[in-house]
Amino acid sequence: MLRFAGFELDLDRAELRAPDGEAIRLRPKTFALLHLFATNANRLLTKQELMTAIWPNVHVGDDSLFQCIREIRSALRDKDRQIVKSVSGRGYLFEAEVVTVPLETATDATPARADDLQPIPALDRVDQPPPTIAPIPAPIIRTPRLTGLRRYAGIAGVIAVFAVGMAAAAPTLMRHLSTPELPILTVLPFEARTSDAATPVMAANVTDRLTDGLSKIGNIRVTAPAAEPQIAMASTAPAPKSDYILRGELQHNNDKWEIQARLIEAGTGQVQWSGSYNVPSDSISEQLQQTRLTAGIGNQLAARINAITHLRITSPESKIIVEQAAAFINQTNRERFAAAQDLLEKSHAANPDDVDIAAALSAHLMRGVAMVWYPSGDTSAIEQRAKALLSDAVKREPNYIPVLQGYCRLLQTINEFSETLVVCQNALRFDPWDGLAMFQIGMAQLRLGRFEDALATFERADAIDTPQVSRWTWPLGAGFTLAMMERYEQALPWLEQSRAITPASGRTDLLIAACLQALGREQDARGIVTRGLKLRPGTTGENVGLPTKNQSPRYNASAERLTNLMIAAGLPAK
Repeated sequence: MLRFAGFELDLDRAELRAPDGEAIRLRPKTFALLHLFATNANRLLTKQELMTAIWPNVHVGDDSLFQCIREIRSALRDKDRQIVKSVSGRGYLFEAEVVTVPLETATDATPARADDLQPIPALDRVDQPPPTIAPIPAPIIRTPRLTGLRRYAGIAGVIAVFAVGMAAAAPTLMRHLSTPELPILTVLPFEARTSDAATPVMAANVTDRLTDGLSKIGNIRVTAPAAEPQIAMASTAPAPKSDYILRGELQHNNDKWEIQARLIEAGTGQVQWSGSYNVPSDSISEQLQQTRLTAGIGNQLAARINAITHLRITSPESKIIVEQAAAFINQTNRERFAAAQDLLEKSHAANPDDVDIAAALSAHLMRGVAMVWYPSGDTSAIEQRAKALLSDAVKREPNYIPVLQGYCRLLQTINEFSETLVVCQNALRFDPWDGLAMFQIGMAQLRLGRFEDALATFERADAIDTPQVSRWTWPLGAGFTLAMMERYEQALPWLEQSRAITPASGRTDLLIAACLQALGREQDARGIVTRGLKLRPGTTGENVGLPTKNQSPRYNASAERLTNLMIAAGLPAK
């Protein structure tokens, strides 16, 4: 029996008892989840761990997990969520002091602390309460040999007991045998390659940050060597054997940091991936240098881990084509965009079953819709095509980063904001440094009227500043949000930063013009409107805004105010 917060969890009866003794019946899955929480108290459990443990080898939606958590909170009278806590973007934490009391001595035994309990060895063994411990066999008493029917009846009884025991244990045994274990990645301390005082400190900080970030990824387990040697104890479990090892080095060259890393398969020594990243050391704060070094190498590493831990291995040809298409649009303009689409279209026609190409093409199409680079009459058909490309990819690869990114962008573009938040947050479970997913989350928050949340999300994306292909998006999002909040002077630097990377579709120019108009710089505003209309001819006050479906009243009111400022600066009303 487990006790916590005045409640008792009776494993034999599969029931929860309230502090007043009232028996609270829970559904089997809800009870299993509560048992898992209680035996892993004060330990963060990811959503993936919970789903795998409670519904092994079965595909269920997140709603099933959320329903169980709601039932647990209701049973524990935890309306303020002080016991079962949600940790945003990471999972759930059962925060309670749990003690265990053996049933046979529950009335007079001193309960053991939860610290002394061994956690569940494998999170895939909690579909039902643990089996009752068999009693100690009685002393052997010699009796006359059984003959005839009595002998066969005794044998049959033994067989029946054995069969019942095996039947009860079979689900647990099968789950244990069939559930694959997560690969283990060991992160070694990054080496300092520059002989100065700053580089070793920076290398240590980046190693710590990278280890923390990788530990959030749902399909791997991350370990790090102990900082100091420890004396081996007889009771200490051996360290798990690594499947992969991450090595890296950092050096300081003139005015920039350069980080390099290699992912090595432990069993063979084969290099599975290598990458590098540069960050300026003289134009941004030390804190931001650490953040961007970590994110720059972490984003590349997360993508590679996602690929090699997947059932399907990415073909080298697909990888090259997707990278070439991305290279075309790193400095986004119509010509490069068209060249990238031509490359992806030809590759998809040649390999229609290639998930990487399909996801990249779908994402490319939705990027074009967002940039207003397709004729307005074609938008609906393009969205439907992008959705069809992704639907098949999602069915085959539901946890694959390129597919999640494309689905994330698609949902935000077609104004399904609540779903956008869920899908994009799921993408961050596999790459915590995905600025593209953060931008889509920020846009969904903005259009739902959650301006403050949106601004924080865009600022977070700007801090990590990766991937390169999306670098213009989060400054645009931050500037747009500040303009919606009537903080025009603060909005201008963000908008100008975005335009310096790419003028994009001209929307950035019109937002800059609105801010200048609000600040009384009317002549400058008119010149910017003229520049913007060259990029998006035919734009008027009637069609400059985003589609209004599912947008909040707060967003619509602020957007109308910005449109009026654009019209005052010279944008045609109709």
